[in-house]
Amino acid sequence: MGICPICNGLEERSLKCSECGGALTENGRIMDFYDDYSPYMPIDQMKLEDGFKDDFKKETCPHLYKCMDCGHEEIQFIQE
Repeated sequence: MGICPICNGLEERSLKCSECGGALTENGRIMDFYDDYSPYMPIDQMKLEDGFKDDFKKETCPHLYKCMDCGHEEIQFIQE
């Protein structure tokens, strides 16, 4: 089990929107949005069920980023 630097507050990322070039804001792990209980489930278990083929094997953490200018949402895979 890796440690995600974004989830644990070890680093921040400044990303630009691929649609308009505006700043993206980080909104948490994508799997936390699946249902009411998913934020409380074991992270590695959720990675096996989240629909992303290799995030468990490659030890990446999928995070949702949203552009405050145009509303575009992107998933970024953060290396653990």
